[in-house]
Amino acid sequence: MRLSQQQLRDLGTDGFLILPERFSPAEVAAIRGRLPRLFAQDSEANVIERHSGEVRTAMGLHLRDELFADLVRHPRLVEPALQVLQEPVYVQQVKVNVKAAFSGEVWQWHSDFATHHQEDGVMRPLALNLHILLDEVSEFNGPLYFLPGSHRDDEHPAWLDDETTSYPLWVTDLDRVSEIANKRGMVSATGRPGTVLIFHDTLLHGSPNNMSPWDRAIFSLIVNPVSNAFTAPTRPDHKHHRDLAAVEPLADDCLAGYVAAPAALSA
Repeated sequence: MRLSQQQLRDLGTDGFLILPERFSPAEVAAIRGRLPRLFAQDSEANVIERHSGEVRTAMGLHLRDELFADLVRHPRLVEPALQVLQEPVYVQQVKVNVKAAFSGEVWQWHSDFATHHQEDGVMRPLALNLHILLDEVSEFNGPLYFLPGSHRDDEHPAWLDDETTSYPLWVTDLDRVSEIANKRGMVSATGRPGTVLIFHDTLLHGSPNNMSPWDRAIFSLIVNPVSNAFTAPTRPDHKHHRDLAAVEPLADDCLAGYVAAPAALSA
C-alpha cells in the first residue's frame, strides 16, 4: 500500500493520517482472536492496570505469536513507512493498547520521541507509529486525541510520570498542550475496525479514560530507521527491540492463513 501525494502532504502538515478500514473484518477478527491467550500469559510484557487488573498494554507480540510476527511485516503498514522515511527500518516496538470497558485508564499527553530519546538514546525523531483499530473507536471509548501540526514545533518539554498509571511515561507539560490546542485545535482519531493510523514521533497525543461499555483495542507497530537506532539499550527488549534487521514487507495476503473461512466466521 502506497500513500498518495496528497496523503504525504497531509502527513507532513498535520503529523498524522487516518486511513479508513484498510484491514478487512476477517483480518481484524484473526488479529483479535490471538489476544485472549496472550493477555492470559504471566509475562512482564503484559502491563496491568493498577485498579481494575485488566491488561493495559501487551508488548513484544511479534516475539510471542506467529501472526504478529507476520503482521509487523505487512505491506499495508511497512510500505507507507518506507515510502515516508526513504531508508531501511527496524521494528522498534510492537503492542496492543487496550482500554477495557468502564475501566480503561488515561494515556497522558505526550510525544513518543520523549521516551525514545530519554530512555533509549534515539537521537532523531524519525520513528513512525503505525496503528490498526481493532474495535469500533468512537468519542465514547477512549479514542486517541491528536494535536495537528505539533510534530513541527520545537521540542516539547517532558518529564517522567510514574505515578498516574501503571505505565511510566514521559509526558508533556500541560501549558504546552493548551498553547498548541488553542492555536490549532484537536482531532479525535475515530473509525471502524481495520482503520489505520499513521503518525510522527513528535506528534503530541493522548487518550481519555474509557467510561463506556465498549472495549477499545489498538494494535501499534513503531518502526525506526536503522540509521537512527537506540544508543542506550536500557529498557527490556519488549519495550524497545534489540533486533536491528531491516524489515522486508511480505505479500499482501500474508494473514490469509490465519483468517477463518467465511462459514466459520458466520457460525
